[in-house]
Parts: sequence; structure tokens; C-alpha cells
Amino acid sequence: MGLFDIFSKKKKETLDQGLEKTKENIFSKLTRAVAGKSRVDDDVLDELEEILVTSDVGVDTTLKIIERIEERVARDKYVGTDELTKILREEIAQLLTENNSDDVAEFAVPENKRPYVIMVVGVNGVGKTTTIGKLAHQFKQNGLSVYLGAADTFRAAAVEQLDIWGKRVGVPVVKQKMGADPASVAFDAVNSAKAHNADVVIIDTAGRLHNKINLMNELTKIKNVMSKVIPDTPNEVLLVLDGSTGQNAFEQAKHFTAATEVTALAITKLDGTAKGGVVIGISDQFKIPVKYIGLGEGMEDLQVFRRKEFVDSLFGE
Repeated sequence: MGLFDIFSKKKKETLDQGLEKTKENIFSKLTRAVAGKSRVDDDVLDELEEILVTSDVGVDTTLKIIERIEERVARDKYVGTDELTKILREEIAQLLTENNSDDVAEFAVPENKRPYVIMVVGVNGVGKTTTIGKLAHQFKQNGLSVYLGAADTFRAAAVEQLDIWGKRVGVPVVKQKMGADPASVAFDAVNSAKAHNADVVIIDTAGRLHNKINLMNELTKIKNVMSKVIPDTPNEVLLVLDGSTGQNAFEQAKHFTAATEVTALAITKLDGTAKGGVVIGISDQFKIPVKYIGLGEGMEDLQVFRRKEFVDSLFGE
């Protein structure tokens, strides 16, 4: 077995372990729902609806999935309960495809956009700064040079935490004093990255939601200032959500998508929770591609989201 195969196997094992509780939650309930039944009927579909909702897939997305399964049952006239898992798997995979959650390159950035500017948003406590540190590590492992910008200047802990990650990963962190203008920090970070021919610059931002107008103004100002250094940046606005909070993650997504144009999602803390269905629901409801998923504390435990591998782990090979 080659080094690449060993690496791929380890990633698969991490994904399987991270989704284990969600998988157990869905399958234990699904097994009870079809016990003693030979065909998929209204009662089984009602049970399935409840299973998906309680797995934090979300009501609207659940109803969409149920409707599709109903159409298949009506078309095929008879669908056995032994086929239900296969059909559910196919419909979820199709849904993820429709919602642009397609496979992306493994921690790579376009050659013609250097430095590639990523602005990271999300409320405090979702693992935003940790995700930035892990992203920086993965990019660096792929041979890319990375700069970090500590633009969450309202919390000393945020700047300190990013600084620690910078030292740990071995990448420069551009920062200013506590309470400095976040846009000024972002400007300096992008400017430094450009001057040093860096490949990637990742900007951390404040995660306050108490006033959406202030948040919107602040994020807009940061974007405008960065685009003065490099036109049409940021190239990506990455929203970090805590998957273990279930429906609360939907609310956070609503606030941030209203405040700025989010282009990609990172859903963290999927390990140790039975709420992994939130990945499916958020992808469907917001039509924003899920780009990364967090499956543990280790630096390698942030993975590029691959829909086929995700569905395989959720439903078994």
C-alpha cells in the first residue's frame, strides 16, 4: 500500500468515525420504523420524516426528500423496506449535487489568483479561529505560502489564539493592537501577502451578531479595503458553522448570509454529535456549497467535503 493510499484510508476512517453517531441515530430509528413491514407505505414515510427532522436535516429539506421518495414509490408501484436505505442515499446524494456541494480540489487555490484572499466569518465559539489554523496547515502541507490576518480586534483572546496557531503552523500573522480598526488589519495582511508573493491570505473577522447592521457595515468595509489592494477580493467568504448546534447553525447561516455574500461553508464539530444531518439541510436551504467539514481536534481533521464520501460514510459502503 502506497503513502497516498494510507493517507486516503486514514481520512476515510476519520470521516467514518466523525459521522458514527449520526449514522447510528438514523439507522437505529430506521430499523425500528420498518420492523415487521415489507413495503414502504405512508406509516414508514411518516416515521422517516420524523427521523430526518430529529437528525437536524431541517423541516423543508426533509419534506423535499420525502416528496421525492413518494414519487418513486408511486412510480414503481411497490418499494420494499429493504430498498429504503438505498433510495434515501440516492436522493440525498442527488440533493447535494443540485446544491453545488460538488467535489473541490484538495486544499488548492487557482493559479491565476495569487494571493487568494479568504475572509472567514462566523459567531464566536463555532471553531472559526481553529478552522483558520487548520486551513493554514493544510494549505502549507500542499506547498502553499500562507498569511493570516487577525481582524477580530474586539477580543484579545481571538488575536492571541490566531497568533498561537500561526506559530504552531509556522505562518506569519498580521495583527495590530486590541480595538484597532479591523479593516486596517485586513488591509495590512493583504498588502503583506501581496508584497511577499504569498499564495493564500486568510482574514479572521469578528463574530458578533447583536447588531446585524453593524456587522454588515463592518464586513463590507473590510471587503472594500481589501479590494483596494487586490481588485475583486475577497475571492472567497467562508462561513464557519458549528454542526453540533443543529438548528442554531441554520439561524447563524441566516444572519451571515443576510450580512454578506457567503460563498462557501465550513461545518465543524461533526465528531461526537448525532446532528450530522445539518450538513444536508444547510446545503439545501442556502444553496451555498459545503467546502470543509471538521471531524476532530487534530490539524488533519479538517477535510475537504466530498459528497460521495460523505454519503458513503453516512449510509455505509
